[in-house]
Amino acid sequence: MPRKNEPTERQCAVTREVQPISSLIRFVLDPDSQVVPDLKRVLPGRGVWVTASKDVVAVAEKDRKKVFGRGFKTEARVEPGLADQVDSLMERAALQALSMTRKAGELITGYSKVDAALRQDTVAGLIHASDAADDGVRKLAAVSAGRTEPANGCQIVRLFDSDQLDLALGRSNVIHAALLAGQASENFLARVRDLEQFRGYSVADDEKSNA
Repeated sequence: MPRKNEPTERQCAVTREVQPISSLIRFVLDPDSQVVPDLKRVLPGRGVWVTASKDVVAVAEKDRKKVFGRGFKTEARVEPGLADQVDSLMERAALQALSMTRKAGELITGYSKVDAALRQDTVAGLIHASDAADDGVRKLAAVSAGRTEPANGCQIVRLFDSDQLDLALGRSNVIHAALLAGQASENFLARVRDLEQFRGYSVADDEKSNA
């Protein structure tokens, strides 16, 4: 969130387009003049803003003297793989947010329990491990499609493999999970949307590749 009296829009240092800060990633310099991502937009110092896209961040890294040097008005060091670094940080933030949904009591795991939740509860999101069997995914999708609440349907998440889900949730063999409506679930789904936007990924693309 922007601090009080802080602009809610900034110009991307690569595309030169003015966008909401929610669509941008802020970068700052550390004490060694190293460019570091400031995903929470709270680190001190001058910031350079770049569109929240892996491809655009890669362009900024490649053209670092023009983008970061000009933006910071000083020499800026960029380690190779800046876009991958941002991706890893965003993925970690999403998985940490997922862990909080379990602690908040807003997560149900296990195929049978997820199936039952879809039929009875207000489910805000449906998580499938990226290595989940297609048959189970299709069956749960059919149940989800038949629901009337919430009115806008539930968000489907297929960004993480079963090992990542196991680690985040402190459980074993997590393949399917349902997110119940609540603040923790909303926060996790927001982190997922940020990560999907950054990667240029959509669940529709994933479904096409598995068709």
